[in-house]
Amino acid sequence: MIGIAALWISVLLIGGGVALDRVLADAITRNFDDGMNYVLTAMIASAEIGPDGEVLFNRAPADQRFLEPNSGLYYQISAPGHEDWRSRSLWDRALKVNADHIDRDFHAYNSKQFPGEDLRVMERTIILPGSQSRWTFMVAQARSSLDDQIAALRSTLFESFALLALGLIFLAGVQTVYGLLPLRKVRKEIVRMRGGQQSRVTEPMPAEVLPMVEELNALLAHNERQAEEARTHAGNLAHALKTPLTVIMNAATAQSPDLGDTVIREATTMRRQVDHHLARARAVGRRGAAQSRAEVWPSLQAVERAVGRLYPEARIDMDGDKEASVRVERQDLDELLGNLIENAAKYGGGSVFATVTPADDMVEILIEDDGAGIPAADRVRIFDRGARLDSGKPGTGLGLAIVRDVAEIYGGTVTLEESEDLGGLMVRLRLPAG
Repeated sequence: MIGIAALWISVLLIGGGVALDRVLADAITRNFDDGMNYVLTAMIASAEIGPDGEVLFNRAPADQRFLEPNSGLYYQISAPGHEDWRSRSLWDRALKVNADHIDRDFHAYNSKQFPGEDLRVMERTIILPGSQSRWTFMVAQARSSLDDQIAALRSTLFESFALLALGLIFLAGVQTVYGLLPLRKVRKEIVRMRGGQQSRVTEPMPAEVLPMVEELNALLAHNERQAEEARTHAGNLAHALKTPLTVIMNAATAQSPDLGDTVIREATTMRRQVDHHLARARAVGRRGAAQSRAEVWPSLQAVERAVGRLYPEARIDMDGDKEASVRVERQDLDELLGNLIENAAKYGGGSVFATVTPADDMVEILIEDDGAGIPAADRVRIFDRGARLDSGKPGTGLGLAIVRDVAEIYGGTVTLEESEDLGGLMVRLRLPAG
């Protein structure tokens, strides 16, 4: 940041300095030319033609430098066929005249005709009264004084702009260091958090950095929640596996005659518990993936075909928006719909109806059956792991628990209601729209 600021300041100051130098140098040159213009005008005003046809002044130029040899200020009046009338300061030298060049207006230019002495020359061609010749009036002055003024100007500009550049770059550096100071505070806070001294960024921060600090604290809170969820479900899995293992160990120790059946039954229970927690772990791992998206209708069709093979006597109908999609991985969506439709086919009376309806930024999937339904008092308890209302049919009571956990992981909900059309249970699954 400091390097870019220094480069930009240098470019701007160099550009501005060059432009200002050009403007001021032109102004000094114009002022220099105005002085010669005044002298040349006075010469023309006092010039007249003498009896012999030559030019003479009715009053001599007032500047004494015209009388001092090599003084640096000269004049000369020339015309074809006439002898040049030169100032005494020219001594044995003469100004070059271009006879083919006619300047009806004042014309100034630089000349190097005198070795070691650069000149600024101003000339004008006029016809004096009483003469038919074109007289060229010339005033020349050494450029040394003009060049000295321009050099002094440029030296002052360079020193001033260099000092200004250093001041601006120093200010940009101070501003950058001061502006990035809050980030150093954030780094120190993170070091303290890594050292276990604190769990959040608590140092007061400027308004410009505060949103980043808030997001950082939110991320830390999110990670803590995920870690706590992982610990909780690891404990739940350990507890769920502990009871079947105890039953198997007791049966083996007692050399129970039905040991084989006991091992198969308890192993099946453990496998269902492991499947439940693995499904939840997969959903947690996929949660928040920006590319998570699944179309509901193809998933419903795949589940309908699978459940139809398991329960051929059940009729499964579907209706609703065939273009709806949700922000859920396809595998997890199949898990959700599979558990709900399988439960409806297993515990219903033979008819299952699935409806897909967009609702604001959510998609509602209604699964209805014509079974006995679930009493309102049991609709919350049935989501607990292992809870079953009908023990006469095979199962472990983990299906609705999986549905609830996975739906909540993706920001959705699942509720149980009574079906007005079929009279049985209606499950309302709401998931974020894709």
